[in-house]
Amino acid sequence: MSGILDLLNSDLGKTIISGVAGSTGQDTQKTGSVLTMALPVLMKAMQRNAATQSGAEGLMGALSGKHDGSILDNLGDLFNGGVDASVLQDGGNILGHVLGNKQNGVEQVISQKSGIDSGAVGNILKTAAPILMGILGKQSRQNGISNAGDISGLLGGLLGGNSAQKEQSFLEQILDADGDGSVVDDVAGMVLGGGGQKKSGGLLGGLLGGLFGKK
Repeated sequence: MSGILDLLNSDLGKTIISGVAGSTGQDTQKTGSVLTMALPVLMKAMQRNAATQSGAEGLMGALSGKHDGSILDNLGDLFNGGVDASVLQDGGNILGHVLGNKQNGVEQVISQKSGIDSGAVGNILKTAAPILMGILGKQSRQNGISNAGDISGLLGGLLGGNSAQKEQSFLEQILDADGDGSVVDDVAGMVLGGGGQKKSGGLLGGLLGGLFGKK
């Protein structure tokens, strides 16, 4: 199973990035950077939610229903003339459900790293979230996922499993913040190379710098 970052480098991924960039009026390269950072964060949050029976059942229901992957069959229509307001509303609902009170902090950290203001980051994520759910729905069907217990394994496979420990560590850091706004201080200092880095900050900063083509 290809990981989510491999998918972003594929023809489909490039279509998604250019479409999201055009729909949100943002630079294509910076939009790609935002999605490269954000999609694993969203998927890790989904995996954490799916650790409970109710969370796993809820995600399974979404992937077998509204988010079954059919959105990927009509990307041209989706992006033509701008993404429909109902898709953006759906994206906002997905982000609120997945990230909860971490959403603003996550968007601010990604904003600081990518050089795009947090409002624009939010618009990119609203546009991309239903597409990500469609990707998961399609993968679910292709891999024969038929019960909630297999959802976490699907997400783990797309995240790269244990081979991406440094990235996983960053994802845990950003999602384990207490949600009171300090996520920006706690994580941005580590990721952006600010003062007071934790011991692992160099590794994490190097990893994310590599993802974004920055040092």
